Amino acid sequence: MLGTLCALITALTLVTQKPPVMTVRKGETATMDCNLGTVTAHSAVWHKQIPGGVPQYVLKFHHSFSSPTYGSGFSSPKFTSNHQSQSDYRLIINNMEEGDSAVYYCHTFDNFVNQYVSQ
Repeated sequence: MLGTLCALITALTLVTQKPPVMTVRKGETATMDCNLGTVTAHSAVWHKQIPGGVPQYVLKFHHSFSSPTYGSGFSSPKFTSNHQSQSDYRLIINNMEEGDSAVYYCHTFDNFVNQYVSQ
């Protein structure tokens, strides 16, 4: 087995992720879902954090975008995202490798609370 991927759950505007933990084998595809709750005007932003390391910006995606915007070192087709609704987003990691094992979390910017909503 390759390792364990983790997702966390947050409060405030109730950004939620699932599954909370998944085990993926090398070469498989991992998918993680993020629900932004009542936030529909802003993008879902995904970060990757290896235990003991700093969070790395993976990508940002909004339902009106044609494709995600990527952070340095991350690109398609390895990492991509899609949406099922204006508040439901999915992070897709193709062809899993050992270095992909990490905690992945999503957040968004909510004008109402005027702060980052994150996990």
